[in-house]
Amino acid sequence: MKTLVVILGPTGVGKTAVSVQMARMLHCPILNCDSRQLFQGLEIGTATPTAEQLGSAEHYFVGSLDIDEYYSAARYEADALVLLSRLFTKYDRVILSGGSMLYIDAVCQGIDDIPTVDPATRSLIKQRLAREGLESLVADLEKRDPEYAAIVDRKNTRRVVHALEICEMTDRTYTSFRTRSQKRRPFSVLKIGLNRPREELFDCINKRVDEMMKAGFLDEVRRMVPHRQANALNTVGYKELLRVIDGEWELPMAVERIKKNTRVYAKKQLTWFAKDKDIHWFHPSQIDAIKTLILTYPS
Repeated sequence: MKTLVVILGPTGVGKTAVSVQMARMLHCPILNCDSRQLFQGLEIGTATPTAEQLGSAEHYFVGSLDIDEYYSAARYEADALVLLSRLFTKYDRVILSGGSMLYIDAVCQGIDDIPTVDPATRSLIKQRLAREGLESLVADLEKRDPEYAAIVDRKNTRRVVHALEICEMTDRTYTSFRTRSQKRRPFSVLKIGLNRPREELFDCINKRVDEMMKAGFLDEVRRMVPHRQANALNTVGYKELLRVIDGEWELPMAVERIKKNTRVYAKKQLTWFAKDKDIHWFHPSQIDAIKTLILTYPS
């Protein structure tokens, strides 16, 4: 049985370095599973692997999308499975590395077959959001799909909008597409989680943000201003620095907000991963133990 080795964990924990070490040891490729690293031009703010790291192991799904291109976990699932079917003819193991929870679940167990929203519907709901505000869309969702409206985070614009897009486009409830059934895969999955003590992780996050700023993160965001409506930029770091560019915030305050919001996101990731009892947890420094597990799996 072929094995997909999933190296996951919170942002800033050190997944890229460990993944590259494992890929070199196993002589196998790496599939990026960070939803923002898929886009071109976001190298600093998404901590894309360095040129040296990219050169030391074969990588896929890094900088492969235009910044304005629409992408989803469902598309990633389809694209990754096609690629894996090809790679597994050559390799016994392939590494999937990242922290995007939905994307990991999509590949490992599948996600619901929710239709891709067409451009006309996306534009319609986007215009309604700008004109009416989020509360109006939530009220509409309550009428169209009261079951999902009862459980969705009503302050999460992306989720409310997406559910309403599906309702509008299909004339069905969003709930009707959420079957939550696990799909069978033609490969085994070994999940390796990386984590650090909380203070150590937060210190790593803070230092990485400082390094990003020194590397020219603000200039990277300035280059993205013409594309500021792109969903890829609706993420920590880019949102805060766009407010600096708009003159709303001073840079030092924005940097501290980036650090804080990144720490909050890391906690959300860990909460999500804690539900998965199949994850084998390690500190990133436990390279030998990680190697042993991979080489002996399944034992």
